Amino acid sequence: MDKNKTIYACSYCGAQSQKWLGRCLGCGKWGTLKESFIGDDSAKKETRAFDSSKIVDLDKVTGLNKLRLATGFDEIDNLLGGGLVEGSLILLGGEPGIGKSTIMLQLLKNLENQKAPTLYLSGEESASQIKLRAERLNYQPKNLKFLSETRIEEICSAISQIKPSLAIIDSIQTVYTGDSDAEAGSVNQIRACTVKLLEVAKSLNIPIIITGHVTKDGTVAGPKTLEHLVDVVIYLEGDKYHGYRVLRSIKNRFGSTNEIAIFAMTGTGLEEIKNPSEIFLERHSENISGTALSCFLQGTRVFLIEIQALVSPTLFGYPVRKTSGFDTNRLQLLAAVISKRTRVNLSNQDIHLNIVGGFKVDEPAVDLAAVCSIISAKLDKPISPDTIIIGEVGLGGEIRNVSNLEKRLQEAQKLGFKTAIIPETKLTKEFQLSLVKIKTLADLPLVK
Repeated sequence: MDKNKTIYACSYCGAQSQKWLGRCLGCGKWGTLKESFIGDDSAKKETRAFDSSKIVDLDKVTGLNKLRLATGFDEIDNLLGGGLVEGSLILLGGEPGIGKSTIMLQLLKNLENQKAPTLYLSGEESASQIKLRAERLNYQPKNLKFLSETRIEEICSAISQIKPSLAIIDSIQTVYTGDSDAEAGSVNQIRACTVKLLEVAKSLNIPIIITGHVTKDGTVAGPKTLEHLVDVVIYLEGDKYHGYRVLRSIKNRFGSTNEIAIFAMTGTGLEEIKNPSEIFLERHSENISGTALSCFLQGTRVFLIEIQALVSPTLFGYPVRKTSGFDTNRLQLLAAVISKRTRVNLSNQDIHLNIVGGFKVDEPAVDLAAVCSIISAKLDKPISPDTIIIGEVGLGGEIRNVSNLEKRLQEAQKLGFKTAIIPETKLTKEFQLSLVKIKTLADLPLVK
């Protein structure tokens, strides 16, 4: 009996199959399955003595306080937990054209005063293209080294020789290694290259940032396949038709996660927004029905937003439910609760809900504000622009408490709000706000 087993592995995603297929079942690529052999497992088993010197006593470990390098952006430093950590490998993901290369050049611009030079490695653009982008950002590089290379062995050698204060790889999809037979940009190639960069970052204590393109669903060969390898994962999000970008922390071994930073896209690059609540609030001189103000918590920060609703009679078939920046299924649920628990009938009404500023919110703390905006639009009753509405709505119409309510109220008070509609709960602090505490939707001033 032959001890070697024949399998077929995909050169793009690594998926295996017992028989040859024209199309890989893992990634859907055609003609990527290649024949390979696996020897008998019993022949590979070896017994050897364990090296006890590899065991480390944690009480003897020193050097825990690693130095952090300030990026020049207070918002990014806060996002990373205080700055770039020596020897860290950071993954910056985002859709093509969202501004990843722009913000990387701005980071290099802020680090011009470092003793060691910075290093920019690009497999997509030439030196002249990078220089033109730098000029648009009013950046005259003086301490920046550039290398246009796609072979990872050459890139690691350049990093080891130059020893920069920061190295940027743009992008990981264009880099390949000779140790893998897969094509450049495949999952196997990306993982192999990332492992080599991780070794260089840890051995030389050099922070390295790699950028990666990701599709809207984060499919194969995107940054989603690298999240377990790197130390920090941040994503640059935003709509190309809006002028704001959101830098979101997904994973951070050196700080808290779920932090965000807001930037405005200008002709000279990205500018950080010190008070993000101002861009999501549109104060009106006159009351407009269908508008409610609320807030959501992201990481350790509170952001205030405006929710707009439009309710109109259904003309054809079933009522329409459309949202922008809000979960459509959540809107369906809230519309059913309003129809069941109040005297406002929405069964034959089209509902359109919008989060001003192009931001996406999925926190249940804005449920009550969404409900109030819908009722306000249906009854044509405006809500005072000095009122903030916070609370989660249950299926029974009850208003549930939310986390960090006092922190939200403190931020609203700082921005000049006078009234707050909140769930029935006990507060440990006193506020200058006029607090309207309600238990159910029937207690809302709009429906009385």
